[in-house]
Amino acid sequence: MKIVRTDSELETPLLDTELVKRGDLVLLPDGVTEDRLAAELADADLLLMCYTPVTEQVIASATRLKGIVKYGVGIDAIDIPAAIRRGIPVVNIPEYAEETVAEGAFTLMIALAKKLVPLDREMQAKGWAWPTARWMGGDIAGKTVGIVGLGKIGRSFARMAGQGFRARVISYTPGMSTDDMAAFGVEKVDDLHEMLAQSDFVSLHCTLNATTRHIIGASELAAMKSTAFLINSSRGALVDEAALVAALTGGQIAGAGLDVFSAEPLSLSGHPMSPLFTLPNVLMLPHLTFYTAEAMERLDREVLDRCDEVLSGRPVLVKSHDPRLRAQPKGVRFV
Repeated sequence: MKIVRTDSELETPLLDTELVKRGDLVLLPDGVTEDRLAAELADADLLLMCYTPVTEQVIASATRLKGIVKYGVGIDAIDIPAAIRRGIPVVNIPEYAEETVAEGAFTLMIALAKKLVPLDREMQAKGWAWPTARWMGGDIAGKTVGIVGLGKIGRSFARMAGQGFRARVISYTPGMSTDDMAAFGVEKVDDLHEMLAQSDFVSLHCTLNATTRHIIGASELAAMKSTAFLINSSRGALVDEAALVAALTGGQIAGAGLDVFSAEPLSLSGHPMSPLFTLPNVLMLPHLTFYTAEAMERLDREVLDRCDEVLSGRPVLVKSHDPRLRAQPKGVRFV
């Protein structure tokens, strides 16, 4: 068996050790070209990918491929219709980091509210900071937290904010009823702009698709309070990033905590988001809110289960309810 794993910068030592026991493992770096990936997959039995695009051309070249395993959640980089046409099962790992990512998003919110990063920079530079208006933070208790997308991660975030910090929690989640939201202590708001106007903190937890791409754009940012913060630990393209840069550099909103970006990795200069590095009210992480020891252990175990199903020719277990994965007619089984 030949196994290809892309995005080798993401270290998965246990996973790689186990994959070597199952076949010849080829590791490819982030940014591998489409041609190189296609060439490696020409005689491969299994592909594991995280961020690398898996295009129709790549899939067409993979004449022996038995399955594609996304070792993570998002499947936007995979041409799933092309895989379906070839009868190649595609599976992701949707549950390994739900609580973990919610904790990461909440950490961003706390850090922004309490001005932890600029305070730390001041301490590193000067050794102390006196209680002046520049350093005055804010509470989460008693504030309104707005959530876009009340899925499993969003619900965990809602519990932390409401039950944990006594915030009022509201959500814009089309398709979810008022009663279902109330069961999680969340108030339903049917209009996105209305939710944004009420919120002191806005956290994005919806999936990326045609209807949610740039769900936060210039008009939505304009609807937010000037004292409000935006948190995004879901997908970068949920936000019109040019509009966000303009809003932040222009002081239109109070700040932002970002773990995901449309174009990754970032760089200190020459990237559309580079202007944000100099802003004291912006906290940026390198897409690592999922990256804890516990979450990676869960990921490794489940990825290996899915790989064994692919390599043995058994139907692959799909736990995600994403309709793109649920559209697969064969080679999979659903829960």
